[in-house]
Amino acid sequence: MTEQAYEVIVIGGGPGGYVAAIRAAQLGLKTACVEKRGSLGGTCLNIGCIPSKALLQSSEKYEEARHGLALHGVKLDGVALDLPAMMAHKDKVVADNTRGVEFLFKKYKVDYVKGAARFTAPGKLAVSPIDGGTAQELTGNSIVIATGADVVPLPGVAIDEQAIVSSTGALSLPAVPKSLVVVGAGYIGLEMGSVWRRLGSAVTVVEFLDRITPGMDGELARNLQRVLARQGFVFRLSTKVVAAKRDGQGVALSLEPAHGGPREELKADVVLVAIGRRPYTDGLGLEQAGVVTDNQGRITVDDGFATNVKGIYAIGDVIAGPMLAHKASEEGVALAERLAGQKAHVNYGAIPAVIYTWPEVASVGRGEEELKAAGIAYKTGKFPFSANARARANADTEGFVKILADAKSDRVLGVHIIGPDAGTIIAEAVIAMEYGASAEDIARTCHAHPTLNEAVKEAALAVEGHPIHI
Repeated sequence: MTEQAYEVIVIGGGPGGYVAAIRAAQLGLKTACVEKRGSLGGTCLNIGCIPSKALLQSSEKYEEARHGLALHGVKLDGVALDLPAMMAHKDKVVADNTRGVEFLFKKYKVDYVKGAARFTAPGKLAVSPIDGGTAQELTGNSIVIATGADVVPLPGVAIDEQAIVSSTGALSLPAVPKSLVVVGAGYIGLEMGSVWRRLGSAVTVVEFLDRITPGMDGELARNLQRVLARQGFVFRLSTKVVAAKRDGQGVALSLEPAHGGPREELKADVVLVAIGRRPYTDGLGLEQAGVVTDNQGRITVDDGFATNVKGIYAIGDVIAGPMLAHKASEEGVALAERLAGQKAHVNYGAIPAVIYTWPEVASVGRGEEELKAAGIAYKTGKFPFSANARARANADTEGFVKILADAKSDRVLGVHIIGPDAGTIIAEAVIAMEYGASAEDIARTCHAHPTLNEAVKEAALAVEGHPIHI
């Protein structure tokens, strides 16, 4: 067994791992990244964020060509779906991105080790190559666990990635199903449901809770549900799936009320199970290294991402916090800088979350329910996109911006947006919160006209009750 020594070894080449490896190498640390997938980028680039956004964009264009362009004076006849071409575009986007990360590894001299890593002792890893070649041993002064998350299984429902699929299978369906049942009304389920609904599927969402998108500001969630229902989604809330069986070419689901009641059957061509994700640490040998996990399988770390074992760290989806690619990346940068002797931290109060349906939904900071539960007095400012000139010009006026500010200090506590390009607009709010801005600071900042971002300025003005355009 060959042996190589590094200052930093990162296990996992996803948005947390590859970013940590690149930043460590930039800071002069001899760095390796071990990844067993065979391509870099992790779930996000390969079977998550990137391919799903490619399909969301393509399906939006298809729907706009069919239903939205006539309003702008553009008339089309015979619009047709070429699903193989759409999938080919998605696959090319994925390939280009993953190759881009591999290029960055070469540029910054990160050693890319293709294989499955397992702790043999603190500071030591055995790596089994994916090609079946000779195993090697790596030693590292600091080892970073960034292995991400995996799909949460649903008891009684066996995923076969054909008729009963996870988000992975939902990215590569060979044909548009006539009917699709999405189990779980979270970000992934609503996004993938949106893709296939636009392409022609009848979509039903089954959710155990009495609302969609748990954790989101309630007003935003209610408006998103209303908009999606208008688009054709059918929601079955407070309902649980207790069993599924293949029925000819489709699936028969057994449903019950969440709190008990008579059972019923719901049939679909395809069922997407999207009830959440869980930390992925299978085969790492955490026990051999002595690394402690909590009752949810998450690796326990301190404020500096250090585990209970000296020299072993963890970031991203394997630790507590939102399972977001950009959260993992921020942690990767902060940890790499700490390992190089710098001071760095992550402001978890200023991490945005986005649902890429249309309209998009984006939030940063606290929602109203959270503020009320904490007993924090706050002021609210809202502004609808229907009163925004650019949104009117774009014929895209659904939604609003809501700003929540401290009742005494006026400091921004949360910003919540449902509307066109909300995921891009939210960046302004994130910067404002990162630097402790007040609502008045945003209100007194000049915004270019006509832009969608003017809705943020107007919402800030509305906090004190004097928006200009409503």
